[in-house]
Amino acid sequence: MPPTGLYRRITEDRRPCYSLPPVKPADFDYDLPADRIAQRPCRPRDAARLLVLPRDGDESLRHAALGDLPDCLRPGDLLVLNDTRVIPARLRGWKTATGGRIEILILRGESPRRFRVRARGLGHAAIGTKLSFGAVDGSEGAPLSAEVVTRGKDATLVLAFEGPAASDPTRLGEMPIPPYIRGGRADASDVEDYQTCFADRPGAIAAPTAGLHFTPRLLDRLDARGIARTRVTLHVGWGTFAPLPEEGDLDAACLHAERFEVSEDAACAVNAARAGGRRVIAVGTTSARALESVAAGDGRMAAASGTTDLFIRPGHRFRAIDGLLTNFHLPRSSLLVLVCALAGRERVIMAYREAVRLGYRFYSYGDAMLIF
Repeated sequence: MPPTGLYRRITEDRRPCYSLPPVKPADFDYDLPADRIAQRPCRPRDAARLLVLPRDGDESLRHAALGDLPDCLRPGDLLVLNDTRVIPARLRGWKTATGGRIEILILRGESPRRFRVRARGLGHAAIGTKLSFGAVDGSEGAPLSAEVVTRGKDATLVLAFEGPAASDPTRLGEMPIPPYIRGGRADASDVEDYQTCFADRPGAIAAPTAGLHFTPRLLDRLDARGIARTRVTLHVGWGTFAPLPEEGDLDAACLHAERFEVSEDAACAVNAARAGGRRVIAVGTTSARALESVAAGDGRMAAASGTTDLFIRPGHRFRAIDGLLTNFHLPRSSLLVLVCALAGRERVIMAYREAVRLGYRFYSYGDAMLIF
């Protein structure tokens, strides 16, 4: 659980800070041809395109490349990276009794050998249903079995595992790339491609995709330009990419909680930047959510760790960040809603339409936007 007082502040911040008309999922829709969805990252990663969107509506869009990022920023700007590391959380197996194929995504551990998962192919499996898993490459791997012990109201299951890998089932797992990338079938290249070059703390089931564009060369050039950086951790979970409800008011929507940590070093770096009048640029929506979850009313940060279900939507008063580097997100997603909260819905949707027209590549392995 979050530290005392933190949960209360997160809960309060989920509401807009002033009265707005109801916001609906359909307000965050746009048309995207299937061929705009990137299936592989650019090589090198920093060769991806960069759409620069000033928050000031009087300034026009600019087009650049990720390699131009040092020149787009000012010396003294602070980049905040998410250093979470993606775990091989997807396991493929079968129903022991029938042989029917199944797939699970491990969300988190509940207790030794028990893990909460989302499952495909299990339907309304009864408590006690037996499952079997093998090595992801089809070779003779350590056998693994599981039994359904709990069904959650949120469509999750708790499985009790047995076998040599029961304490860490991800030993038999694969990279959990999204279904819009080659049908969710990871291969050997995704082991590196779907991980940032600064990934350090295992725990995510999806990549903080804005960070995928960075290379050691780009980080060196940012250093040479005098652009500072620090790291936070938000373990990307189901809450980041769970679909919004089809209908209804987004004020009633909520996100699944995700684990995060803002260290003392990170809090001090943000406080020093803001005190010096320097901009704080979050690299990715996950970094933005971690920072906004703990920022006080005056923007000051304190070290904190716990869980956050903060849903940033139009009306949110940004306290910690001045800008955002982010990929292009799915229609009707909480990530797109966050971007619109920062830069304005009409302006962001206009930029997305222009990116589609100009052939930008979308989603996890796609191009990026810089907003400030």
